[in-house]
Amino acid sequence: MTIRHVRAGVLDVAYLEHGDPAGVPVILLHGFPYDVHAYDEVAPVLAAAGHRVLVPYLRGYGPTRFVSADTPRSGQQAVLAHDLLALLDALGIERALLGGYDWGGRAACIVSALWPERVIGLATCNGYNLQHIPSANRPASPENECRYWYQYYFHCERGRAGLAANRAALTRLLWTMWSPNWSFDDATFERTAASFDNPDFVEVVIHSYRHRYGLVAGDPTVEETERRLEAQPTISVPTISLDGLGDGVMAIGGTAGHARHFTGRFEYRTVPRVGHNLPQEAPREFARALLDLARG
Repeated sequence: MTIRHVRAGVLDVAYLEHGDPAGVPVILLHGFPYDVHAYDEVAPVLAAAGHRVLVPYLRGYGPTRFVSADTPRSGQQAVLAHDLLALLDALGIERALLGGYDWGGRAACIVSALWPERVIGLATCNGYNLQHIPSANRPASPENECRYWYQYYFHCERGRAGLAANRAALTRLLWTMWSPNWSFDDATFERTAASFDNPDFVEVVIHSYRHRYGLVAGDPTVEETERRLEAQPTISVPTISLDGLGDGVMAIGGTAGHARHFTGRFEYRTVPRVGHNLPQEAPREFARALLDLARG
């Protein structure tokens, strides 16, 4: 599949495209530490059903690049949403089905909450994925806190240096811990790990995990959006939320209780033994959710 590029806001976005250019568009958004290959088995299913499927590399990943050296290398939630809006505008897409998990799921959830007129339906992993930064320093249970060790590691300069020096080893460890039942091989990991050689990867990742705890300032161009997110807006578009029951980083107990954040048609599904990288571990289930949303 050929990688295409489009100027979208502050980025030159690299993306893969599958299917009929005239089909109903689907945008598939990856998380950390993954890339577009998470959807290698999802995209063809959607394309075969007649959809136009676009899978972008997020900021800081793969061939996607910042247009200007002056743009803050922010990884905060609001910039991810604005990147998605800019991509829709650049490609002339008025409305799309959105699918995502982790960082990509957060972007999809925010656009669905704040700009629902741009969204046909939403498939999200781990439920309501909007951060509430004012309460970020409220402690969780010790069992859940230990799952976030990597975030606290990234809060210090030792963590920044560790990610820069050991990005492949560190991210592979996260894959293993977060998806303990997924037997991926070396080639599968290395195909994605090449995306972490992006020159902005470390700065974007470190900023993301510091901003969500209020430890660093955000990009001033999206502060209005961050203020809107403090109100935890509900999501009104048709939504299917999926949890992998073998997810080693998701909060213990899953996200079934997140249903209160969704005011439109909502369905909660679980997938046994599947970990955090749900689209790559359970592509049929993720594709089915999007096809069900497309059928209404």
